[in-house]
Amino acid sequence: MAFGGFEQGASGAPMADINTTPLVDVMLVLLIIFMITAPLLTHAVKIDIPEASSQPAEEQPDTVTLSLDGEGALYWNDEPVAAEALPERLAATAIRTPQPELHLRADRETRYQRLADVMASARNAGIRRIGFVTLPGAEPAVTPVPDVPAGVAPRP
Repeated sequence: MAFGGFEQGASGAPMADINTTPLVDVMLVLLIIFMITAPLLTHAVKIDIPEASSQPAEEQPDTVTLSLDGEGALYWNDEPVAAEALPERLAATAIRTPQPELHLRADRETRYQRLADVMASARNAGIRRIGFVTLPGAEPAVTPVPDVPAGVAPRP
């Protein structure tokens, strides 16, 4: 038999072993190819980049803090301001360049209608950026809602 072993008594069963020699040869050839080509792929193009001596200056817009206390009194950057003078101050702030951000701080006891009026005045004056300032970690004020049967309007 041409593919048999040195055994005298051939059993006639096919050989079940995998010949790994060609696999090892192919892997070694691929390893050598990658070892030769890898340094060629890291070649970088040298560019002469111009240097700048100044840093770009980012202008941060100022902020204006408008506070409302529980009685509805207004404070412009922690200074008391009359409600009649508020539209003038908002209009003067709106024309500044860059326009400052308006930070609203309201007491828990401030009525929502008063806060809505201040926000409307700011929008009418041309203030584009309005933000609310809150205290981190403060517990929310939860007002218990009485159980009202369906179809019955709650009393104010």
